[in-house]
Amino acid sequence: MAETTDKTPKKSFFKGLKSEFRKIVWTSKEDLVKQTVIVVVISLIMCALITAIDSVVLEGINLLVK
Repeated sequence: MAETTDKTPKKSFFKGLKSEFRKIVWTSKEDLVKQTVIVVVISLIMCALITAIDSVVLEGINLLVK
């Protein structure tokens, strides 16, 4: 059988949730901005790379079909 406690499940859940939130380490604003810029730059580079590869493959297919 399960153990019974005098606490309700809701109180126990929220108490555990509160203790877990205390363990969170938030990044500083400077680090967040740096990481965001890096993600945006890498995304743009990947977009350009995928576009270039797609264009080359499309042209190659068009040459084969014609």
